[in-house]
Amino acid sequence: MTKQVQNNIKILFVCHGNICRSPMALYYFRSLLKERGLSGVIQADSAATSTEEIGNPVHHGTRAKLKQAGIPCEGHRAKQMTKADYKSFDYLIGMDSWNIRNMQRIAGGDPDHKIFKLMEFTGSGRDVADPWYTGDFDTTWSDVTEGCAALLDYISERL
Repeated sequence: MTKQVQNNIKILFVCHGNICRSPMALYYFRSLLKERGLSGVIQADSAATSTEEIGNPVHHGTRAKLKQAGIPCEGHRAKQMTKADYKSFDYLIGMDSWNIRNMQRIAGGDPDHKIFKLMEFTGSGRDVADPWYTGDFDTTWSDVTEGCAALLDYISERL
């Protein structure tokens, strides 16, 4: 991970359905950008690897965690990652190993080394806990906030 970056960085957060982890990361990350005055320099979006939840809003558990932190997420609708996203975004951030495999499949590989697991930026290779299966949105929130802060630090050092 020695990628040098320019201004106007685009980041895509990706999980399986785009209703739990990736929107949690997206809206938390946007709040960090606002806090640090980087909203005009770094842009972020989110997507799914699957079609199962397309068009659905943020899961109520994710919405509750974001609301607790004072972060709005109204208007979000799940959408699927496309091959074109690989060209459009500088960083494509998956939440777990399965996401990474599916992202590489959708993108047709990762020749530009743009696909990362969020927790790589913390020095850990672990997966972000999936609350869809565990119901544990607190652990997911902890992973997402740690990972997003580390990702933003990583990118900020390269601006």
